Amino acid sequence: MDAGLLAKLERVLAARIELVPDLKITTHYVFARDGFASLVEKRDGGFGNVGTPGMVTAQGFAALLWRGKTGVFVGRGFEVFATDEQVTAIRAFDRDLNEALK
Repeated sequence: MDAGLLAKLERVLAARIELVPDLKITTHYVFARDGFASLVEKRDGGFGNVGTPGMVTAQGFAALLWRGKTGVFVGRGFEVFATDEQVTAIRAFDRDLNEALK
């Protein structure tokens, strides 16, 4: 493992973000923290584009969408209104993951 990749993984761990192991996804990594997850492209032995984060629920993955000023987590066949705390947390997760993988 090269030093740049190792530094990125150390920043991920410092931000309390987990690399979800062994999901049998060949094109992306899955990173998660506090019930939120994001896909990250596997690229040339490292990391590519970071996908939009969402909330992981018992019913599946739910993306954060906006209806006017109201945040709603929307998944296949279900919707859950987002609390202000959840919006703050998912934005922080997204920011921290993107910063760690620069």
